[in-house]
Amino acid sequence: MKNIEERVAIVTGASRGIGKTIAKQIASLGIKVVVNYSSSKEKALEVIEEINKNDGEGIAIKADISKVSELEDLFKKTLESFGRIDILINNAGIMRTKPLLEISEKDFDDHFSINVKGTYFACKEAMKHMAYNRRIINFSTSVLGQMFPGYSLYAATKGAVEQITRQLAKEFGAKKITINAVAPGPVNTELFTTGKTVEQIEGMKNMNAFGRLGETEDIAKVIEFLISDNSNWITGQTIRVNGGFV
Repeated sequence: MKNIEERVAIVTGASRGIGKTIAKQIASLGIKVVVNYSSSKEKALEVIEEINKNDGEGIAIKADISKVSELEDLFKKTLESFGRIDILINNAGIMRTKPLLEISEKDFDDHFSINVKGTYFACKEAMKHMAYNRRIINFSTSVLGQMFPGYSLYAATKGAVEQITRQLAKEFGAKKITINAVAPGPVNTELFTTGKTVEQIEGMKNMNAFGRLGETEDIAKVIEFLISDNSNWITGQTIRVNGGFV
């Protein structure tokens, strides 16, 4: 996309972790950024403060992406503020690792409502409001290439996201919009480390080629490529970003 400094991006779940780093990284390119959050208003405002301090431009908008009405409002407020939407990064998600016999109906509904429904209907809003030659990035996981106990529910939702990404590619292709998924391996974030022992984390490090966890910057660099003109011929794909984890 030429004149990238005129572009506007929505990053869901951008108050922390990978989403936060992505928001800051693309803002540094001159892209105007909407930092979406569900409950962490203070953290979202801290991200905006960092962006603005570094000569970027951004706003924070609250929306629970599992609710279609709030997703619609997120897009509406973005258009009211910036007049356009060029990039959608569906980063928001949840992960609760439990064995099958401990998974409740609420766990199931929460995962599919946020990870799948949220992604799907955000894509629908993008189809309504995006012009030609724009970008959509969804989030999967490299865990799909493993068989870890306790990850069945989370992996099921991300498998759905990958299939959504593939199936929508031709529909978005009619408007020259690319849609791809990024599938990180273990990344040094609160989402990943919470509930894990030091031994478990060390074990994960040793499963990739470089003996470390991924960092949020590793993922943001791939996002930067996928929203650039250099990725024009890539769509419907899932990009594994995991240091050889799988």
